[in-house]
Amino acid sequence: MSKYFFTGTLILLASAGLQSCHSSEANTGYAMPTPSLPVITLADFPFTSYQEYSASLEGSKDVEIRPQVNGYLDKIFVDEGAQVRKGQPLFQINDRPYLEALNNAKAALAAAKANLASAEINVNKLTPLVQNNVVSPVQLKSAQAVYDAAAASVAQAQAQVGNAEINIGYSLIRAPMDGFIGRIPFKTGSLVGVSTSEPLTIISEIKDVRAYFSLSETDFLKFKKEYAGNSIAEKVKQMPPVELILADNSVYPEKGKVEIVSGQFSNGTGSIPFRASFPNKNGVLRSGNTGKIRIPSVVPSAVVIPQESTFELQDKVFVFLLGDSNKVSSVPVDISGRSGNYYLVDKGVKTGDRIVYAGVDRLRDGAAIQPQPMSLDSLLKVRPM
Repeated sequence: MSKYFFTGTLILLASAGLQSCHSSEANTGYAMPTPSLPVITLADFPFTSYQEYSASLEGSKDVEIRPQVNGYLDKIFVDEGAQVRKGQPLFQINDRPYLEALNNAKAALAAAKANLASAEINVNKLTPLVQNNVVSPVQLKSAQAVYDAAAASVAQAQAQVGNAEINIGYSLIRAPMDGFIGRIPFKTGSLVGVSTSEPLTIISEIKDVRAYFSLSETDFLKFKKEYAGNSIAEKVKQMPPVELILADNSVYPEKGKVEIVSGQFSNGTGSIPFRASFPNKNGVLRSGNTGKIRIPSVVPSAVVIPQESTFELQDKVFVFLLGDSNKVSSVPVDISGRSGNYYLVDKGVKTGDRIVYAGVDRLRDGAAIQPQPMSLDSLLKVRPM
């Protein structure tokens, strides 16, 4: 029994000690110190925001190289990715069958010319005899018909010779333009022909590269309102130069120009395609590359806030507005654009309002702070938009 009595006494003493501690804290009136946080006064600044759209790149010309005669590939003169010039040989199709066809056509032409010469002799022989009423004019007409048939045979044989020569020319495939060779799916000895579904290769002309991207219906309506002009073509001409963001997030050094827009929306995606053209003197860009088109939008004067001054809650962006007695209150803001680490604000705050610049993660509504004024203008000079 004495053991249980001793344990209970210890519990009572511990409880009394805890109550004594709490009462002493209440009596001293201890409180957390008021935080000292930087505060900025909002003002209007010129602002450039950017809209980015996924893009696929194509050469200004992508030409499929297809055989125009049937046969086996004897030679492949180029390799994949090689740069070629117009007229440069690319592929050689076995031309022996076409050489034999040319020889046969030439032989047929020689025979047709001999028949024509014989028919001409016969006509020349009968003509004076008919004039002297020695033979019937019917004989001359018959000879003339034979001559005409022989002349037609000569023309037909000449066409066959020309066709055979064309086929021989087609057996050597040359580059139709300057460009870069794409993938070559065939090897030496492959049987190719006019019915082959896959091209021998694709040549891309990439002195200028076109980036294709699409705008949603909402973005398209915004585009129509933003740029002056009575037609879409006039509005496109008013668009500023655009940037190309490559797959590694680097910015292509040359700026591009939006040139054309499709006349209708895609039924499947509900978007309308645009095209921008970029110079590609060094051949850095290739057909098949992907990236993003960045279109700038300049606002002459707008309320700008740093991203550090915001926090998100339930898909909304908030800032802490400094009010009377240096107490803060969270207010939602509408973001209409972004540039670097800055937001363009449409609603929620206005010029002259003071907001907490940093440390918003330590605040709650109604908290008091010791404001430390900072210049937003100086921040923009250090980290421009």
